[in-house]
Formats: sequence, C-alpha cells, structure tokens
Amino acid sequence: MYVGRFVVIGPDVSAYRVSSRSFPNRRIVARDGTLTVGPTADAPETDNPYISYNCVRLPGEAAVLGNGSHVDPIAEKLDLGYPPKDALAAPLLALDYEKDDYDTPRIAGIMAADGSAYVGTVRRDALLVERVDESTLVATYERDSPGPFELAADDAAAAAREMYDHEFEHAVCAAGVARTADGFETAVVND
Repeated sequence: MYVGRFVVIGPDVSAYRVSSRSFPNRRIVARDGTLTVGPTADAPETDNPYISYNCVRLPGEAAVLGNGSHVDPIAEKLDLGYPPKDALAAPLLALDYEKDDYDTPRIAGIMAADGSAYVGTVRRDALLVERVDESTLVATYERDSPGPFELAADDAAAAAREMYDHEFEHAVCAAGVARTADGFETAVVND
C-alpha cells in the first residue's frame, strides 16, 4: 500500500519516513540538531516547494517531526512557551494542507518535554490534533487520520531502520528520534 509520507509519534520513540513515487531522489541530512529532507546530487531540478524542508527539529526539551515547512513554526511556538497541543494546531491551521495536485495533508507530531506526545494533521476537510499515549501513525494518503501503530524500536537508529523497511511502498529515506536521559537522539537511513 502507498501511504506517502508518514510520521509515527510515541512518548519515547518516534519516526518519520519519506515515501515518494514522484520525487524519489531525496535524502535526509543532519545539521546542528535539525534533520533536513532535500534532493540528492543527481535529482532533476524542480521548483516544487514541497521537496526540501526540515523534518525533525529539537526545540528545548522537545522533538518535532513532520512532512514540510510547518515543522519550523511548530518548533518556534514551543520555544515561545506554547503548550504542545497549541504549538501543533496553530501552524497546521495557519498553513493548511499543501496546495499541490493532490491536496496533500500536512502531518506532524511532538514529543514534549514533560513526556507527553501529540500528533496532528490538516487535510482539506479537517484539522485533527490529539494527545497520544501509544505509538500513533498519520500519513498523507490512505491513513490520513491518526491511528495506533506498533513500533518495536526502542532507539532512534532502530526506529529509522524499522520505518524505512516497513512494507508501505516507495521508501526514500527515514528518520528516528528517541528520548534519552540527556534529551533526544536522532538517526537517519538513506538507503
């Protein structure tokens, strides 16, 4: 099944995966605590604004994961002291779904400083933001409402690998995030 890009958010381990039929020449690069999706050196040139974006940010003692430019304002809201649910809802509502040929939903999640977790999506027909106590998946297609998902990984590297290897079609790259005693660790798979 093709579900497009997706996030799995849990209180202690989360992951994000790029799945794509149209733009498979992408990878995730780590830079200064931020994970960024961008084109590979051999990718064809495009003016598509949805190809490059930060998919993981670590503001303060939280982690934000998502499929587009909304990740940055969510992280900024957390830095300003917004409660996690509001920090997630405000940018999703303001930026709305992606105005591409598919009305692609924006998806995101937060692993909050207090150990709680939130997942959200804005689609053409709804804004959904929920607090979650177990691993929860939301995808851009087919599974565009948050629902339970069994994530076996217990660290960032295992989460990235598990998401990349998941049976959903057209894997491009994946990122994992795990809560540790010292904050958060991240990992990337760019097979």
